[in-house]
Amino acid sequence: MSAPTFSPTLLYRDAHAAIRQLTEAFGFRASAVYEDEDGRVLHAQLTYGNGVVMLGSHGREGLFARLMRDAGPTGVYVVVEDVDDHHRRASAHGVEVLMPPTDQDYGSRDYLARDLEGNVWSFGTYAPSVGD
Repeated sequence: MSAPTFSPTLLYRDAHAAIRQLTEAFGFRASAVYEDEDGRVLHAQLTYGNGVVMLGSHGREGLFARLMRDAGPTGVYVVVEDVDDHHRRASAHGVEVLMPPTDQDYGSRDYLARDLEGNVWSFGTYAPSVGD
C-alpha cells in the first residue's frame, strides 16, 4: 500500500481526547503519537485504510501553530465499507451525528458527525478516483 500524497492536519485543544474519540468511535488506528515533556501531543498520525490524518495540540509555537490558532472547524471525508455499521459504532460512543446514514443522488451512502471540537467528519461509500 502506498503512502497518501496528502493528509488533513488538525489541531485540538485536547488532542488526547480527540485521539480517543477518533480511535474508539470512528475506528482509526494511532500509528504514531509524540508528546512533549508535559504530555502535550506534538504530533500524531492516525490511519484508516490507506488514509492518514495528522493532529497535534493547539497552543504550540511555530508558524503552523500561529496560522492555525484561530482556524475554524475543518471537514474531512473518509471512505468506509459499511456506513451503517460505522454509524452504529460512532453512535454507541456518543458521537454527535449531524446526518444519519443517507443514500445520496450520486450513488453514495453517507453520514455526518461532529467531533469533540467541532470538526465535521463525513463517512461514506463514495471513493473519489484519482486520474492521471
